[in-house]
Amino acid sequence: MRLPFSQIDAFASRAFEGNPAAVMPLAAWLDDAVLQNIAAENNLSETAFIVASADDEADFDLRWFTPAAEVVLCGHATLASGHFVLSSEPARDRVRFRTRKAGMLEVARAGAGYELALPAWEPAPKPLPEIVAALGLNDAVETLWHPNRYGLVVVETAEQIRALDPDFRALAREGDVLTIVTAPGEDSDIISRVFACGAGIDEDPVTGSAHAVMVPYWAKRLGRDSFTAYQASKRGGRLTCRLAGDRVVLGGSCVTVLEGTFLLD
Repeated sequence: MRLPFSQIDAFASRAFEGNPAAVMPLAAWLDDAVLQNIAAENNLSETAFIVASADDEADFDLRWFTPAAEVVLCGHATLASGHFVLSSEPARDRVRFRTRKAGMLEVARAGAGYELALPAWEPAPKPLPEIVAALGLNDAVETLWHPNRYGLVVVETAEQIRALDPDFRALAREGDVLTIVTAPGEDSDIISRVFACGAGIDEDPVTGSAHAVMVPYWAKRLGRDSFTAYQASKRGGRLTCRLAGDRVVLGGSCVTVLEGTFLLD
C-alpha cells in the first residue's frame, strides 16, 4: 500500500521553525494499531490522518496520533492539515474538520497565513504540587487545570520560562498530562513552554491546543480578547490569539518541507 504524506512546519514563517506535523490523507480509516505504528515511524509530535467526509457537515474527518498515543486535540497538526488541503485547492477559502473528541474545527485563509478555530477550554484553579516540583519551580503565581488533562502553571517572568529545566521522568509519572508554563512576554504579550512527557514528547515545539487553554486565562487577566504569543522552545513559534465566544482563534503560517510516499506492507 502506498500512502502519500507531507511534512509541514506549522506556526512557522520558514522551514525549521514552528512545529512539524505529518499529514496523511487516507481513502478510508486503517486499523488504529496501524495508525499508531505509522505515527511512531514518523516520530514527530503528531501525525494527522484525514479522510474525506461522507456528509455535508464537514469536509474531512481528522484524527491525531503522537508516537505513543491518540490525542484529544492537536492544534498545530490541524493547522498543517488545513494548509495541506487549502494549498492544493486554491479556490477554497476554508476547510472544516470533524474530530472524535474536540468537535468541529476550522482552518481559514487569513492574508498570507491561516486562522485556526479551536474550542475555548477555560481552566480552573487547582493545586498541582507534583507538576510544579517536577518543573523545578520553588513556587508559581497560579496553577490551574482543565479536565481534558491540561495543567497550566503561571510564573512571573519570561526569564523563568526560558530557564526551565524540568525533570521529564517526573512529569511522565503524572500520566498523559499536557503541562503548560506561561508568563507575560517580552516581545510578545505572553510566552510559554509546553511539555507532554506522558505522551512521549518531552517538549513540544509549538502547541495550538495549549493556547486553547491559555487564551481564556490571559484574555481575562489582560482585559482584552486579542494578543500575541510566543512559544519559547528550541524551534520557537509565534501566534496571534483571539478569544471569540466559545472559540479560540489562532493565527499562523505553514511551510511544507517534505512530500513523499509511505510504503505499507
